[in-house]
Amino acid sequence: MNQIKRILGLVWIAFAAAAAYFCIFTFGLPKFMSGKQEDLVFGIIILFILTPLIVLGLGTFGYYSLMGDYDEKNN
Repeated sequence: MNQIKRILGLVWIAFAAAAAYFCIFTFGLPKFMSGKQEDLVFGIIILFILTPLIVLGLGTFGYYSLMGDYDEKNN
């Protein structure tokens, strides 16, 4: 079970990288560059607020899982 948790840590880190790509290049920059005010506000929120929260959350969870912090310890 501990090995599965560590492998899933890699999956969470891959999700963080995919989320960074999609948040920046699919959601954030096209809205940021459209020129409309409502799109500009949405682009700023996506790029500077939501993307760091999502990526850091997934990446941190994956890192701790990969390092074995969630392993079951037999006493």
